[in-house]
Amino acid sequence: MVRIERITIIILDSVGIGELPDAAAYGDQGSNTLANTAQAVGGLRLPHLGSLGLGNIAPIPGVPPADSPCASFGRMQEKSAGKDTTTGHWEIAGLIVSRPFPVYPEGFPRDLIEEFERRIGRHTLGNKPASGTAIIEELGAEHLRTGYPIVYTSADSVFQIAAHEEIIPVDELYAMCRIARELLTGDHAVARVIARPFTGKPGNFRRTPRRHDFSLPPTGKTILDTLKEKGLEVVAVGKIADIFAGRGITRSLATRDNQDGINKTRQSLQETGRGLIFTNLVDFDSLYGHRNDPVGYARALEAFDQRLPEILAALQDNDMLIITADHGCDPTTPSTDHSREYVPLLVYGKKLPAGINLGTRETFADVAATVAEVFGFTWRVGSSFVPLLI
Repeated sequence: MVRIERITIIILDSVGIGELPDAAAYGDQGSNTLANTAQAVGGLRLPHLGSLGLGNIAPIPGVPPADSPCASFGRMQEKSAGKDTTTGHWEIAGLIVSRPFPVYPEGFPRDLIEEFERRIGRHTLGNKPASGTAIIEELGAEHLRTGYPIVYTSADSVFQIAAHEEIIPVDELYAMCRIARELLTGDHAVARVIARPFTGKPGNFRRTPRRHDFSLPPTGKTILDTLKEKGLEVVAVGKIADIFAGRGITRSLATRDNQDGINKTRQSLQETGRGLIFTNLVDFDSLYGHRNDPVGYARALEAFDQRLPEILAALQDNDMLIITADHGCDPTTPSTDHSREYVPLLVYGKKLPAGINLGTRETFADVAATVAEVFGFTWRVGSSFVPLLI
């Protein structure tokens, strides 16, 4: 195998490929984000992902198995407890989470909210699980009248604060989020506190791109920490830096959407030396999975597929590209929550062997173990798939 000097990991956020054996324990039996989305739209058109071997992993309407896949292929099983963004990404980076992050289907405890209100000097509105767009339509007018921020959660482990930019300036909203992050520790250590600024008038509110996540720092060492310690570059594209609370990152590039994420990934491939480029493309999850929009989900997949050749062309001979996901979010099921699913695994390099079936990996941490072996050290969890590529 050619000596690899750089690895790019692209996370197709929520693009699962079939329920895990324990899916029923999470209420996710029958979930299959890729196959069910494809079925709902009469088949997906993903010729480039198909040529890499996506259809060789599992049956997907419209994506037949390739006779000679250009990449090696497989699927990965989540070993951590949970099915959220933070858990999935941390496991990919080699950190197994044994205890799920707390969720609040009935809203946050009253004493917690009262302490938050005391510290920010304002009352709050909401305090319940809700869609982000729905709750600002419901409570936005009252927020304009009172100046009280809107606090809400979801099926994920999140404490979200929505505020109109003309009522609570974004910097002040971020300060409120930092206060919430300080409060949410111990039994209430939610994975993320999220600022959700919006603008507009009642009946026409719209969220702005100045969302910011204040994540719980990783509870142990990740592969990103070790790469940085060893002097390698670790470039985070999209919300990766937020997910890891900035740890183990040498450079971060914020993105507006999937297309911008692809652009920034290509930019990183032009600028980055030896090390890791770690990209999250979030639109599949945030815009379509959580909103039960299989048509939009399919279009987003096809839009990524159309631009995949640009990424492949930007790779050098000593590059490895890993395309995978962090969980599922089946837009065809009644739930708007993430789903407990296998995730696809595609491994490509211009000088790497192709068409190798990598099988079903026991943990997402096999990615971290692979990164470690490529760069000459070992990782404590997971099994590298480098030996299968030699």
